Amino acid sequence: MATATPERVPVPRDRENDYTREAADVRRSFLEERTGAKLDHVSQYSFDPGVAPGNIEHFIGVAQIPVGVAGPLLVNGEHAQGEFYVPLATAEGTLVASYNRGMKLLYDAGGVTTTVMDDKMQRAPAFLFPSAREARAFGEWLKDNFEEIKQVAESTTRSGRLQEIEQYSASRILFTRFNYTTGDAAGQNLTGKATQAACIWINQNYPDIEHYFLESNFATDKKSSQVNMLRTRGKRVIAEALISNDLLERHMHTTSEMIFKARQVSTLGGFMSGVNNNGAHSANGITAVFIATGQDAANVAESSAALGYAELRENGDYYYSVTIPSLIVATYGGGTGLPTQRECLELLGCYGSGKVRKLAEIVAATVLCGELSLGSAIVAEEWVAAHDLFGRNR
Repeated sequence: MATATPERVPVPRDRENDYTREAADVRRSFLEERTGAKLDHVSQYSFDPGVAPGNIEHFIGVAQIPVGVAGPLLVNGEHAQGEFYVPLATAEGTLVASYNRGMKLLYDAGGVTTTVMDDKMQRAPAFLFPSAREARAFGEWLKDNFEEIKQVAESTTRSGRLQEIEQYSASRILFTRFNYTTGDAAGQNLTGKATQAACIWINQNYPDIEHYFLESNFATDKKSSQVNMLRTRGKRVIAEALISNDLLERHMHTTSEMIFKARQVSTLGGFMSGVNNNGAHSANGITAVFIATGQDAANVAESSAALGYAELRENGDYYYSVTIPSLIVATYGGGTGLPTQRECLELLGCYGSGKVRKLAEIVAATVLCGELSLGSAIVAEEWVAAHDLFGRNR
């Protein structure tokens, strides 16, 4: 006997205007009736749903995440200079306290020096040919026609600039990476639109292409990858500091010699396990800042890659740096204009045009503080006790 297929009941939508409090009320009532759940807290929000098109669909309310602040963070950057109070959105106890402790240490050490080394965002088309020789010939044609391709790609955007087209060959396929600077936007959508226009033009002007795919997965969108750790995706930022042994003993209850020894062990452990960084918890601070400031949280997959490097100087000073090769941030567009996210960006002086490198330097400096704080807590055997005291919701 055949079993009847259950009827699919879709989420209600208002075809005229789906971004109103009334439309959200209808959806919550629908969900409460069908699931038995109560959505009292989800329904409490302060902004007009009319600001949300382009950020959410089927809006029903908000997920309220506690926002704490750590600081002051002292940054000696090229774009971020001075003291900053950093908003961190998280439900993990001790996280804000840990970053705050690291900021206190590095404030007394003279601050964190930050440098943006590179800036690029990719889309990575793949072009298929009958054989490898045709693919090689196409690669030469791409080089010869770069200026025309650049003009077509940039015609679709006000802020995107095509810098280069990398080429990687395999079988009868030429994989490419179109590298752009994207102004104050993160740039994934911008680069997609620009590269699509470029590929249409290429296909019209180079008839021997068998097929192309706009994205080959070589951009490694929202995935950590070795190619982006080497070649950069988003901002490549380095944060570094020099801390005396006296400061480490006073603030962290350990010594520079012991921290350096622990760094050697954890680097080896990371190498053995195949992780994407040799630090302690870069994803913690990056995720908390991302949620607070309206970044695409899934970009933490790439942005959390961090390369820690340490030196124990002859006088006992401890040099430590973190290189973040794929930090994807924006100060304009996406979720950055939503009301609470905009407030957090304004708290940092990072909302709007011309601020994205400043934000990148603040994030990198924050990561460095968190790495030193947690690393020291582990060495001083304070980590478990701190979580047990402050991190349990009783």
